[in-house]
Amino acid sequence: MGGDYAPEATVSGAVLARKVLPENVTLVLIGDEQQITPLLKKNGSSKEQFEIVHSTEVIGMGEHPTKAFSQKPNSTIATGFRLLKEGKIDAFASTGNTGAMLVGSMFSVKTIAGVIRPCVTSVLPKENGSVGLILDVGTNADCKPDVLYQFGTLGSLFLEHVYHIKNPKVALLNIGEEAEKGNLATQAAHNLMKESKDFNFTGNVEGRDLFTDKADVIVCDGFTGNVVLKQAEAFYTLIKKRGRSDDYFDRFNYENYGGSPILGINANVIIGHGISNDVAIRNMLTLSAEVVQARLSEKIKQAFN
Repeated sequence: MGGDYAPEATVSGAVLARKVLPENVTLVLIGDEQQITPLLKKNGSSKEQFEIVHSTEVIGMGEHPTKAFSQKPNSTIATGFRLLKEGKIDAFASTGNTGAMLVGSMFSVKTIAGVIRPCVTSVLPKENGSVGLILDVGTNADCKPDVLYQFGTLGSLFLEHVYHIKNPKVALLNIGEEAEKGNLATQAAHNLMKESKDFNFTGNVEGRDLFTDKADVIVCDGFTGNVVLKQAEAFYTLIKKRGRSDDYFDRFNYENYGGSPILGINANVIIGHGISNDVAIRNMLTLSAEVVQARLSEKIKQAFN
């Protein structure tokens, strides 16, 4: 029931996902059954192809996340986390209130022992056809050096187990390649990361290196990462407004990726863009299945234990 175009886009996207996911993957729709059922029929499907968990209470996009999560225990988001915590679902994906999804992750399924700050990532399309990853992109605006170090581990594990990139190159986003460049946090982080045996650190990279093959995982604080992400989205929008079409730049369309897992928590939680359409919902659900199959959360637990 979350997102700018819910529940129409959500249900339509779930129907698209049902067509491409294996039969042994069960899709559970959490929301108002009286709204869901006719939308399934409209999209050429039926409720027999899904499990529906009825809930009419919704956390609005503008509500305070912590207050709403505690004051609306029967909301669709709270229900999803309850099912996840009880092991009745393997992954929980939503395009609803991002803050409430983060609150639910922290207070319901909780952070993996040893992880200082969970984070959210975004895919960086590379010009050579492969993909990179940037993290954090908004969860943690201010980061200490040890947090940035852990982002290197989390990003490396994600790329290795979900995108199957072996020994990914991890770099620190900075204003220069030299080790002494940057603010105090990035200088200290560089000193920590250069000694790392947890991931393949290759040094600093600059903004112009984001879409090249210099690194696979780009580490930065959430403030910087969010600026990079929104700038990339704006650039894609400008290209489309000018009527340009290019195979590479088309890969910047958020619909292609659907969402991003919250890394560093004890379960599989995927956050989608609030403006997601049916195609983005479909891709968010297929990503959820891939994250489950990769046992990503378990791999992160093993690494930090």
